[in-house]
Amino acid sequence: DEQLNFSHLRGTVMAFLKAFFGDLPIRFRASYFPFTEPSAEVDILSEDGKWLEILGCGIVNPVVLENCNIDSNKYSGLAFGLGLERIAMLKYGVNDIRDFYKSNLDFLRQFK
Repeated sequence: DEQLNFSHLRGTVMAFLKAFFGDLPIRFRASYFPFTEPSAEVDILSEDGKWLEILGCGIVNPVVLENCNIDSNKYSGLAFGLGLERIAMLKYGVNDIRDFYKSNLDFLRQFK
């Protein structure tokens, strides 16, 4: 869209997270992703009082838009990605994200 900025991104992400997870404390941390500038990582406060990184986000880099034949002087874009593993961790009480990648079939079968 025209004249999007980080406030639009923050509002969109906050609205999504509130709709999905309810009223949890949320924090944005500056980060780096090669296709967005500025970029941030977003955390939610888990029930055990620990911060859990839930997604990465940013304003689409103007070079990306130009490579798609979009006038970056007129348009900008929002980008964010939510990891499915993070959702499964919260829903099923998984404590360590690495458990999803250990090829432990007994562990994985519980998510059928």
